[in-house]
Amino acid sequence: MAAAPALAVTGSTGHLGGMVARLLVEAGSPQRLLVRDAGRAPELEGAVPAVCSYADAVLAKGALEGVKTLFMVSASEAEDRLQQHYSFVDTAMAAGVQHIVYTSFFGAAPDATFTLARDHYATEEWIKASGMDYTFLRNDFYLDFLPLLAGADGVIRGPAGDGVMAAVAREDIARSAVTVLRDPALHVGRTYNLTGPEDLSLATAAALLTAGTGRTISFHNETVEEAYASRASYGAPPWQVDAWVSTYTAIAAGELAGPTSAVHELTGREPLSLAEFLAASHTI
Repeated sequence: MAAAPALAVTGSTGHLGGMVARLLVEAGSPQRLLVRDAGRAPELEGAVPAVCSYADAVLAKGALEGVKTLFMVSASEAEDRLQQHYSFVDTAMAAGVQHIVYTSFFGAAPDATFTLARDHYATEEWIKASGMDYTFLRNDFYLDFLPLLAGADGVIRGPAGDGVMAAVAREDIARSAVTVLRDPALHVGRTYNLTGPEDLSLATAAALLTAGTGRTISFHNETVEEAYASRASYGAPPWQVDAWVSTYTAIAAGELAGPTSAVHELTGREPLSLAEFLAASHTI
């Protein structure tokens, strides 16, 4: 493992981590792909797969030996996600990792309305306490998710009111991450709030989705009680339903609002708007 690249990327079998891994290849940066199943690792030039699990300290320590910079994509949503993060950060520190670049969430705080943003804040604090160098990429809501919010009837339902959010394309997050990973020393101790170029209400987003997809999309503002009732049929655990509903109440509270210049600062390009994202997408 000593000969493996000193830059490690997690999440390469997923959307964001996969984008980052491919962009690193385009930039000519060798990388180690930390994956649960080596057979699922993308086949990329200069990329070496290593089997790793956030929750398995022995496996993770072996995969992290010799790593200097670690791109840590937050784990899949789970009740024990925070404990997985703590374990992985502890293992990274023990393995000698020098710098963690962590994908956090916009407005991460101990009292954030969006419940999972509290876990992101706790992870940030754990990383800070580890003594390793760090860079936090606090991503706003994904533009990529907006078309998926509408039900089969074309209605987006949630208690977001007239609140707005500065949603950002996953592509812009990936490009920002690659800038940091290629020269991490320039970004030590920095927190970047990654947003799109505009604040969007869900009513405005619905109109843009209608124009951009050819599907008639509308927004229905539920009460919080209606939101919990309408999601009860999914049979999801309470923590998951809380996360779903609080996505909308965080928008209503204004906690996802406020476009920043961070994407342009990191990439030299303006972030995609929803209309631009839809025009460039042929998968919707």
